Parts: sequence; structure tokens; C-alpha cells
Amino acid sequence: MIEAVIWDFGGVLTSSPFEAFAQFETERGLPIDIIRRTNAANHFENAWAKFERAEIDLDTFDALFAEESRALGAEVRGRDVLPLLSGTLRPEMVNALRTIKQNHKTGCITNNLPANAIGSSSGRTLYVAEVMALFDHVIESAKIGLRKPDPKIYQMMIEALGVDPKACVYLDDLGVNLKPAREMGMATIKVVSAEQAIAELEDATGLNLRGA
Repeated sequence: MIEAVIWDFGGVLTSSPFEAFAQFETERGLPIDIIRRTNAANHFENAWAKFERAEIDLDTFDALFAEESRALGAEVRGRDVLPLLSGTLRPEMVNALRTIKQNHKTGCITNNLPANAIGSSSGRTLYVAEVMALFDHVIESAKIGLRKPDPKIYQMMIEALGVDPKACVYLDDLGVNLKPAREMGMATIKVVSAEQAIAELEDATGLNLRGA
């Protein structure tokens, strides 16, 4: 029996930033996937990882990301990447979360950036806050100094929710972040699209998440 559903935020409850990355690269004449490859290289200790753990400031992130991307073929300033991260909420995923909330415990584990790293409108802040209120517990990498896929961050969520990992479902859009959850015994769903993720979540929970 499923006791809890644990969610990633960006790329799961919001649209993926990967489309914005691709458009940026095309417009600037940059090598395809240079941003994603920079994010993935040395992913435990690169500029992105350090920034999401709040170990470095914005200026340092900007310079380090430029250095790391330059080593892979083209310079991309870290400051230019940050505005590409603001996806839009997927209403069907939020509705699914609301239904899940009525039947199971809910948690969110998000690799995020330090406060004020990305300028955001009051409207965006409000709607994100409304979604975050649907979770019983939220873990943000920039607040605790740990980020996925560090296994400790998943263990922290399990302990906070008071559940057995074998009774949990975890959703993320990155396979590298799903692996530790799966190794703990959680059922995992790699989010490729909202429709696909909701169908798999219905199978896992037995709930109707798409209405009548």
C-alpha cells in the first residue's frame, strides 16, 4: 500500500527548463545541449551543485559556470542561464497533487537556488507558495546544504514523513535523481510528460487523477 508520494518540483510540477535551454542555445549559435552537459559534468561538485547547496554566491557561480562550459566547447555565463529556469506550472499535475494530498502523505524534494538568485514576480511567488502548501514536508537543497542525488536528502524526507520507503512513490524528471530513491525501495516515475506521469501515478496509487 502506498503511504506517501514524493515529488520533485521543477520539470515535474512545472514545465521542463530543457526547452528553454535549447532555444537559448539555438538563438546564440551555441553547441547543442551545452548547458545540460555543463550541468551534468562532475555533477556532485560543479558550479551548479555548489550553487544549489548555497556554497557559493551568484558572482562565483557565474564565473565558474562560464569556465566549465568553456571547457566543453563554448562559454555560457551562469547569470544567463538562471532566467531560463522559471517554468510554468502544469495545472494537470497540480490537480493530481491535490487528489493525492487527500489520500496520502505528500513531500517535495527540490534542488533549488538561494533566495533571490532568480528575480521572480509577486504573482509567480504566490502561485508557487500555493502549490508548496499542498506538501506535508518540503526539503530545499539551498536551505539544508544537500542536494539530490545525495541519498541523505531522501532519508531526511522518509524520516520527516514517518513512512517506509517501500510504501512511497517518487517522481523526478532526471534519472540520476531517481536512482537513490529506487535503491531505498521506492517506486519511481521518470516524468517525461504530464500525461505519462499521471498515468503511471494512477497505476501506482489506484487513484483517478484525471477526473471523471
